Amino acid sequence: MSSDINSVELSVIVPVYNEELNIDYLFERLLSVLETLDTSYEIVCVNDGSKDNTLKCLIEHHHRNPVIKVVNLSRNFGKEVALSAGLDYATGAAVVPIDADLQDPPELIKELVEKWREGYDVVYATRRSRGEESWLKQMTANAFYKIIGKMSRVPIPRNTGDFRLLDRRVVEAIKQMPERTRFMKGLFAWVGFKQTSVLFDRPQRYKGTTTWNYWRLWNFAIDGITSFSFLPLKVWSYVGVTISLLSFLYATFLIYRTLLYGVDLPGYASIMVAILFLGGIQLVTLGIIGEYLSRVYEEVKGRPLYLVRDAYGFKNNGEEGIGNRD
Repeated sequence: MSSDINSVELSVIVPVYNEELNIDYLFERLLSVLETLDTSYEIVCVNDGSKDNTLKCLIEHHHRNPVIKVVNLSRNFGKEVALSAGLDYATGAAVVPIDADLQDPPELIKELVEKWREGYDVVYATRRSRGEESWLKQMTANAFYKIIGKMSRVPIPRNTGDFRLLDRRVVEAIKQMPERTRFMKGLFAWVGFKQTSVLFDRPQRYKGTTTWNYWRLWNFAIDGITSFSFLPLKVWSYVGVTISLLSFLYATFLIYRTLLYGVDLPGYASIMVAILFLGGIQLVTLGIIGEYLSRVYEEVKGRPLYLVRDAYGFKNNGEEGIGNRD
């Protein structure tokens, strides 16, 4: 990492995974915007174990332009961890995470910086429209934000990704959070500070295909909910009390009916329905407890959040386990 944090005013973090097709055009647009800001800047690219020629392209751009710096992780750790690595290595007074697929328009950075200079600590980019996403993707995204908005004590802005500007004070606060299951949108909201938003229309991906399928999005949503809400754990106490109360009332009704009309032949169907229903409730409860327990297990192992194989463009070897630097 750079030894002098104040030497750079603006850091742009770009987590990349198999983005070979987008790299050239990304830097073309990104540099054209940054050069108009009349400020010192750096671009910190975090290669998250790409399997194509992404790393090679990044290194070539670094040698052509030293403001482009590269952190090469030892394997694929996931976007949230790659973004965290970028925050660790970024040295600017303000930091802007941005996606490499150009669905986050680099031209919006100028507006983010203007809001920052007005005194805001966090300026997040909110999607006014979501491009040409399918109705299912839009429906599930809206449902997720509604659910987590109801369940979490931390207000998480809707239709807002990682694209935002963070003041150095906010970055340092986020770096104090060591959790392994990282829902960055929630962490950005949790730290507070003075925040505002900027609206934009989200374009389509420039080239390539996204790796975010519905299964990954489902697990991402679970990570977000379990990281910022205990409600899934607490609700089962109330479900249990409700079922117990209903069972008591039903038992009272059966006793009363038996005293009045005698004993009926027990119904096989009703017994099976009750057993299957209660069994299903118990399995769902155990599953939710398992989700939280697995995250506790991940935390207590205490493994590093990420490992760096090599890095390019940084002066000091400031992290344990980092490989070659030039």
